[in-house]
Parts: sequence; C-alpha cells; structure tokens
Amino acid sequence: MSHETPDLFSYRRFWAARLLPAPVLPMSRQEMNELGWDSCDVILVTGDAYVDHPSFGMALIGRLLEAQGFRVGIIAQPDWTSTEAFSELGRPNLFFGVTAGNMDSMVNRYTSDRRRRSDDAYSPEGEGGKRPDRSTLVYSQRCREAWKGVPIIIGGIEASLRRIAHFDYWSDKVRRSILVDAKADLLLFGNAERSIVELAHRLARGEAVDSIRDLRGTAFFGSAPGEWFELDSSEVDTPGEKVEPLHDPYAAEPCRTVVQQLREVPRDQRDNVVIRLPSFEQVRRDDVLYAHASRVMHLETNYHNARPLVQRHADRDVWINPPPVPLSTKELDGVYELPYTRRPHPAYGDAKLPAYEMIRFSINIMRGCFGGCTFCSITEHEGRIIQNRSEESILHEIETVRDTVPGFTGNISDLGGPSANMYRLRCRSEEIESACRRLSCVYPDVCRNMSTSHKPLTQLYRKARELPGVKRVFIASGLRYDLAVHDPEYIKELVTHHVGGYLKIAPEHTESEPLSHMMKPGMGTYDRFRELFERYSKEAGKEQYLIPYFMSAHPGAREEDMLTLALWLKRNKFRLDQVQNFLPSPMALATAMWHTGHNPLKRVRREPGDVPVPKGGRARRLQKAFLRYHDPDNWPLLRDALKRMGRADLIGNGKRHLVPRWQPGMAPKPGPMRAPVQKGKPVARSKDPRKGRRRS
Repeated sequence: MSHETPDLFSYRRFWAARLLPAPVLPMSRQEMNELGWDSCDVILVTGDAYVDHPSFGMALIGRLLEAQGFRVGIIAQPDWTSTEAFSELGRPNLFFGVTAGNMDSMVNRYTSDRRRRSDDAYSPEGEGGKRPDRSTLVYSQRCREAWKGVPIIIGGIEASLRRIAHFDYWSDKVRRSILVDAKADLLLFGNAERSIVELAHRLARGEAVDSIRDLRGTAFFGSAPGEWFELDSSEVDTPGEKVEPLHDPYAAEPCRTVVQQLREVPRDQRDNVVIRLPSFEQVRRDDVLYAHASRVMHLETNYHNARPLVQRHADRDVWINPPPVPLSTKELDGVYELPYTRRPHPAYGDAKLPAYEMIRFSINIMRGCFGGCTFCSITEHEGRIIQNRSEESILHEIETVRDTVPGFTGNISDLGGPSANMYRLRCRSEEIESACRRLSCVYPDVCRNMSTSHKPLTQLYRKARELPGVKRVFIASGLRYDLAVHDPEYIKELVTHHVGGYLKIAPEHTESEPLSHMMKPGMGTYDRFRELFERYSKEAGKEQYLIPYFMSAHPGAREEDMLTLALWLKRNKFRLDQVQNFLPSPMALATAMWHTGHNPLKRVRREPGDVPVPKGGRARRLQKAFLRYHDPDNWPLLRDALKRMGRADLIGNGKRHLVPRWQPGMAPKPGPMRAPVQKGKPVARSKDPRKGRRRS
C-alpha cells in the first residue's frame, strides 16, 4: 500500500464548518440546539467521561473531525441497558464511532488476579461500574438497535488490540476478532487520525462504507481491491507444518489472482502480497499455530514494510491492512493545538475525575515506542516509529496550561509520553528503518543504527523551566534508563532539575531468564544508571532515590528467579509497597507465551513449549509474595515455599535470612512443657514461653 498520504489538514472542509467550532462538543440535544445544529455528522460513543483534553481519545478525535468541518457529538458512559441514551443526539449523518475509552474495558474493570475493581479513574469521582464489560461490543449493539443502517466504526485500544483472533485472559479462551463479535462495518487500529479523517470525507462524498477498503490502519470483512498474491504465513515463519489449506475465498472473483508461494510472485508485484494467518478455528485449538500467528503479526508492524494480513473466521475473512503512516511533526502539532478547553465537560459540575487530575498539568511531547517489551502493547497500537511534536508547539502548550487551567501553581507534572526519553530518537538510516523487522531497537542491546543523543530533549527541558510562571518541570513518564546511560549529560540534567526526590524506573526483574522473555536489559545497565544517578544527585546537593518497579508471574519467571530477586531487594534494602502481577493483555507477545508455553520471539517449532508459566492462583500469589517478602501476611506462604525449595536456611532472624522464624506481629504458641526435676524439687520455669523452647 502507498506510503503517500495527504496532509491531515489539507482536505477541503465540510460545509458545516460555518457552524464551528463548538465551545465544547455537545452531549445533549439541548446543547445541539444552542449551537444551531439540527443533527450531528458523527457521534462518538465512549466508555470514559468526556474530558476536552488531548490525552482523552474522544476529545482528540472529536476536535480533529470538527476541524475538518464535521459536527461531532459525544455520548459518554451511556446507560447500556436500553437504547434511550444512544438516541439522545439523534441519527448521525455519517457514522457512529465506538470506543471503550482510553483503556481496554476488561483491564479497566478487573485486576491481574481477575478481581473486580471498585473504582474507575475515568469516571466522575472515580465511581466504578459506569461502563459494561467488553464495552465496544455492547455499545455497537445498542447503536445498531437505536439507528439501523448507520455505519458503525470501532476503534480505540480495546478494538486495536483485538483485531485478530486473540487469547482473552478473563474468559480463559481464544476469542474471535472483535470485528466479528461487534458486527462493525470497519475497525480502525492504532492512532487513527489519518484513517478517520479520510473515512469521514469519503462517506460525506457519498461513498458506501463497504466500498472503502484501501485505508491503512483498518480491518474489515472481505478483501481489498486490486490484484493480490496470497502468501501462507508458514512461508514467513514455519510452525513445524503447513497451515491447513482453506478453500480459495477469491474463486468467485476472477479479477483477483492468488499465488501461494512468495517465490512465484513477480518482483515488481511484491507490494501486493497478503499474508494468510492460521484461521480462528486453527489457533483456538492449536497452541503452536497461535504462537506462530502472534509472531507473524508482530513481524508486520513496521509501516514501511508491513503487509496486509488475512484470517479466516468460519466462512468469512477478516482483512487487516498495514499500519497507518505516522504523523509528521507539523501534523502532530496541529492535532495538539486544536481548541480544547482542557477541562471536563460542564455537565459533570464539580465532580473530580481521577484520570484528569493525574494529567491536568502534563504535556505529551511524543508518541510511539521502539522498546518492544513483550508484556506491553504500545508498539502494536502506536507503532515503533517515534512521532514528535515541535519544541515551539510544546512550549506553547505549557504557556496555555499556565494561563488557562485552573489551579496551576507553577509545576508541570510531566513532559513525556509512552516513554520519557525517546523524543526525537530514531534510526540513523531511513533505508535500514524501512527494511527492519526487529521487534525491539534496544534489546538485547541498543541497535548501533539507533540515535541515542538526548540533546534535543535536554534543550527542551531547559527552555521549559525558563518560561515565566513555571517553577518546576517534573518527569513522570517511564524512563528508558538503557537509553539514558548513553547520554550522561541528559541524566545530569534530569537528576539536577527534574526529579522530585524519587525517580521511578522499571527493571522488572533481576534474572536473565525472565528478562529475556520480557525483552528487558540486564541489571548491569541498571547498575550503571544508578551510579550516574547517585553521582549527579550528590553533585547537586540533593538526597534523591530510585524507586524500581518489578513484575511477578511473567512467563519465564520460575520460583527460583523470584527468590533471587527477593534476596536482591533485601540486600539493597528495598521494601516495595506496590507490585504488579503480570496481566496477559490481548495481543501482547507475553500473552502468547502465557497461553501456549511457546516463545514467539524465536521461530515456533512443532515441539513441546519450553516457557515456564506461573499459572494458578497459588503460583501467582507466591511470586507476588516474594516481591513483598517483608509483609507479615506473606510469611506463611513464603516459609512453606522456602522449605519446599530446600532453602530453609533463609528462614531466621539474621541479615542473611529472607523471612523471620516467627510470623511478624504474632507471638509463637508455646508447646507442651514439663517441669524438669532436679534433686526431687521442681525448677521454676520462665514466664516467657519462648525461652528454652526449641525453634524449628
């Protein structure tokens, strides 16, 4: 597919532009009447409360469509038990845009141990239960019931990460593509600005939604127009045997040509290759094919060289076009400079929204991540290519926050994005970047073709803190310390001016086996960073501390690995308050490991899986308990585990011991005692039952 795309703001504006912009996108018929609207062109349905801020997807997409001249309404956290809320704004002229919100609704609702959360950071006052499970499916159904015949376009993180057949942790089974279950007309994945703008304009010109099949970053039923050469995924990465043959889905369409082997495709036609993944039915019953499909899909995430994918679901094909072309700096600036109020919709009154409070004074400076951590899905959603805003646009937004956001006291809470320090980092060679299929640019070590200079970011920090009215600029986004150690000047700048006493970083583990399954750097890199952090903190005359984050129950982590990590924590005097059990989120590589026991970071073979996976409640609780070895509630579990592992030598009250002999806060129960007899007279016993008692 072509990489040439029109500028995001180059389209001729729709006629309704004369009625825009709205002070805030309407959520009720009364607001529409006040704006002089008789209808909405697009209605966005979301599981989040509506905050008119670019960190909230519905606001960003809504304001972008408004800038194209379309009237956009918002249905936020509707009552999904009937169609009433979905009829409030009337019938949209073009389409319903449906999203679960900024988070997958299942991740939002349940913990990694499948326990229901009592709160929701994206709801007023943090109230839980304001959205249904699998919100995208429920909202799509209600839209269809309320207004038959209106195109339904699904997107956002929930749809994006469920675009192919995927393992669902909460139901413990492989589910179909969300496109099938939602019965949507089109699925937009990734950052969907390009696709949704072009889609809206084409629908406004009268094109039928089922004829729009050439948009990058979309998935749909059927196939794209033109001549395509089909390549079986087993030719890309052999899973030990050929994928079962399927009947030719194009047999009734003579305009299509299907070739089963890549070597049969003419060299000048290789841009017209589509890869057929194993079908939903195959990956549901065959773990090897599931891991194989996951690996192939992740190899097709570089927009430069990604090929379309197709996967059979029963008697229908789900066709997935290549990822969208990243936005240019000019385009990204334009998106973030739209007329957001940067506040919750007035309908919420004085109610607090925790997610908004968290980002109220923060600035997003970039998108994307080339880290490739297997437990994270940022790359699959936003891509590996970093999209950067200009320095001028970022500084202008800081001034806007300073001048317009109530409660600003002079502190910017964050300058960052998916990571704190990938701003303006990219491959030194466009030719190499366009051909690369590496899953990570920093594992097992930083690629020699990757630029690691943090000079533009250091310069941005300095200019930001020099702005009038700005007292401090903090960095709260996750820091890639494996990149930072390549630029000590950046670390010095960060430590001297932008750390508020504590800096959170995420080594995730100390042992090579789990780290290799996470695609995270070894502890040698952490030690180098810590040395620089402590040196520059001392030079600045500041007492500052690193707060490391670690993960338990990740595929590849054995009990012995967790024990070694616990001993490292105690040796370094860390007592962690919050720890995270691995959550198998849809489409992540680590989720494929968790489900299948196979490692998709390498070629998947037709042989037993070799990835140790801590499944089951007790195994997961034990791994988490090792990270909180100091918690008295974990003492019984750890004491039993240490004895079972043959490490009873770590039970005791010395510095070298992991857990004490007795459960903290509880006195040991006295055993049966007999008064010893000496020369016919009883000997007085101690009143302390612990004295003289043999300890096990």
